[in-house]
Amino acid sequence: MTTSHVKRAFKYRFYPTDAQAAELSRTFGCVRKVYNLALAARTEAWARQERVNYNQSSAMLPAWKKTEELAYLNEVSAVPLQQALRHLQVAFTNFFGKRARYPRFKSRKKSQKSAEYTASAFRFRDGELRLAKMSESLRIVWSRPLPDGMSPSTVTVSQDAAGRWFVSLSCDDPSIKHLPTTDAAIGIDAGLDHLLTFSTGEKIANPRHERRDRVALAKAQRRLAKKAKGSANRAKARRKVAKIHARIADRRRDALHKITTRLVRENQTLVIEDLTVRNMVKNRKLARAISDAAWSQFRSTLEYKAAWYGREVIAIDRWFPSSKLCSSCGALADEMPLSVRTWTCECGTTHDRDVNAAKNLLAAGRAVTACGAGVRPQRSSPGGQSAMKQETSRREP
Repeated sequence: MTTSHVKRAFKYRFYPTDAQAAELSRTFGCVRKVYNLALAARTEAWARQERVNYNQSSAMLPAWKKTEELAYLNEVSAVPLQQALRHLQVAFTNFFGKRARYPRFKSRKKSQKSAEYTASAFRFRDGELRLAKMSESLRIVWSRPLPDGMSPSTVTVSQDAAGRWFVSLSCDDPSIKHLPTTDAAIGIDAGLDHLLTFSTGEKIANPRHERRDRVALAKAQRRLAKKAKGSANRAKARRKVAKIHARIADRRRDALHKITTRLVRENQTLVIEDLTVRNMVKNRKLARAISDAAWSQFRSTLEYKAAWYGREVIAIDRWFPSSKLCSSCGALADEMPLSVRTWTCECGTTHDRDVNAAKNLLAAGRAVTACGAGVRPQRSSPGGQSAMKQETSRREP
């Protein structure tokens, strides 16, 4: 059994004291300020056809601290400020590598509130974590243990829109081992009537997490819309809306973790379809349902868990006609309206539309494994309709 030393983040909720909350809020503001200053400097240099790298940005930080206007930067730990410059460097690296857009300035109201501490800026001992510039340890709710004998290399503190505080401890997890190899393989078809349909015939019901709280969310949003901008009551109403969104996201994340963990444990090869979700959500009638299904989150979660445990995820090209192809004889139907949920091929086989699609995906995935058939797409392929484009027109039941 192969051991893969995986860099893994363990996220916990914690409850800061008033002094700790004030210190962290100041740190968040300083991190945002330094990031924006460095981005402005690099943008101005870019306009002059000059390049500013991380070392040059880092050299600017002491000069900023010496100015009267930015003297407050000295009140917080220097490590999160340096890490903000490193994050900006990563953003520019991704931009020049054509993997992301040009970095944007951080907003006080919209951007995530977070700060990253390296080992020199925190002390972790006997299950207690103390950050730089703080006299007390954080009151962390240890919902699960860290790997035995492991100490975090970095600590990221964040606060979400609902006002909840989280700390993420990044460390090597030696407990993650490749699972024993098996011959099991499965095709997975994503949908809206059923969240997932497997080539085995099993179907996972769509829990529709957003629909369960839709009435409460609409009510909270109406109340928010009536509050005066900038008022304390509006801030309270905004947090109530954020709490509902957080509850929905937590349920969705929990369900996807359970499904993906089960799939990875039971199967060696997992075959999915390369869905262009960002194009699908442009359909105004289905955008809410598709977003709630979280197909992209399902794929990313499945892929990183498969990498952890030595499994293989194969993504089939979006143009592959999985729904119209007979999984028994290989005949291709001319049309397959969405209203047709079951259909009978000329060979006499009656198909469930989604199960048939999953079986065809599995067959295509096996072809990739056996002979490298040309159905494996690029992970970040350009826009365009998917082979499952007929599925995006499905009405939300």
